Amino acid sequence: MGKVVVIEHVTLDGVMQAPGRPDEDRRGGFRHGGWATERQDPLMQQVMGERMSSAWALLLGRTTYADFADYWPKQGANPFTEALDQVRKYVVSTTATEPLPWQNSTLLTGEPTEEVAGLKKRLDEKLVVFGSGLLVRSLLERALVDELVLMIHPIVLGSGRRLFADTGNDLAAHRLTDSRATGSGVIIAVYGRADT
Repeated sequence: MGKVVVIEHVTLDGVMQAPGRPDEDRRGGFRHGGWATERQDPLMQQVMGERMSSAWALLLGRTTYADFADYWPKQGANPFTEALDQVRKYVVSTTATEPLPWQNSTLLTGEPTEEVAGLKKRLDEKLVVFGSGLLVRSLLERALVDELVLMIHPIVLGSGRRLFADTGNDLAAHRLTDSRATGSGVIIAVYGRADT
């Protein structure tokens, strides 16, 4: 059975929007894009690489997929770009259409949580999620996330899309399985489901 591994950069106030580039995601007038770049650290790459070193596939929502498909294939040769180009990509969307522009991409058009639950049953690999906030929130609500890797940056933005929306849903507990601090002050916290 496959496992869903969510990897996110978040601020102290839970913002996950546009960590990588100023123009990455300006929805809602967001003007703090690129907030995570100055705190990049080799330990972050190591932790991500650990989740991407064995059998894995990429699982993305439509918006993050479109951004990644426009950005990563245009980057110079490096291990991260090559890994993203070569890996199987599953795109969960009810509005995207085929053909998808990035190689090795498969469109999943059904109800998102049902599609991911089906993938978990059919595959033995890790399904790694970056960004994809709406998808991640729906997967968390259905207890489909097996591991949550949060890179918590020592910054408060005060605005932007947050990882955990105020939905009024029941309490969901997670279990800390690992934590490390980078030299740049980022805490990498790894959580598993509390019921496993």
